[in-house]
Amino acid sequence: MSIAENIARTRERIAAAARRSGRSPDEITLMGVSKTFPTESIREAYVAGLRVFGENRVQEFTGKAGALHDLPDAEWHLIGHLQSNKAAKATELFAAVDSVDSVRLAEKLNASAESAGKTLSVLIEINVGGEQAKSGVEPGSYERCSDEPGSDELEQILRGAPRWEHLKIRGLMTIPPYAEDPESSRPYFRQLRQIRDSIAARKLPEVGAAVLSMGMSHDFEVAIEEGATCVRVGTAIFGEREKR
Repeated sequence: MSIAENIARTRERIAAAARRSGRSPDEITLMGVSKTFPTESIREAYVAGLRVFGENRVQEFTGKAGALHDLPDAEWHLIGHLQSNKAAKATELFAAVDSVDSVRLAEKLNASAESAGKTLSVLIEINVGGEQAKSGVEPGSYERCSDEPGSDELEQILRGAPRWEHLKIRGLMTIPPYAEDPESSRPYFRQLRQIRDSIAARKLPEVGAAVLSMGMSHDFEVAIEEGATCVRVGTAIFGEREKR
């Protein structure tokens, strides 16, 4: 199947999952994960109507950006782990960084966005599975609803938000432990939704909690049933990646 046909099929699956959970498909953003794929594939997806794309590495997208500058309404998100020393380049290239996992990185991105004269949208990445090999902050003390300061990284990011005038925290992102059975991801997606709801209930200043970015090619339907507002789909759109 062509990329256009894959996108159409993916949108059908999104709509079906939304209906099963009593939601509107319009609530869910389809992000095409274009990492490792050439600009020709991205253009094909763009022509088919896709507008939101996710890239994993600053260096890789640096090589693509020049060839894609004529797609003005395409929205580029960095979804991979970002080292703080690459914050300035990431701010230059991307409209959003969906993988903020430390106060240090947030500080760097805010300073870079200020220098660039822009406001950068960000998501906080939560390591719901507690996997050492993955980035993301631990859920920590998110359930605490008191006004007493916390000490964990998530709490410090939430409380730091008012001083980062050039960042807009819009919600949360996660990558659960991989399993062949999509249902194995459900408890992790549910946990992220509960974290989001707990944060929203606290009404912290400058912290948005509308976005839940979760679910990939093999489990995005389960993610939608658990409240995802953005699903990150690569293989189901672009095909299998070459082994590197």
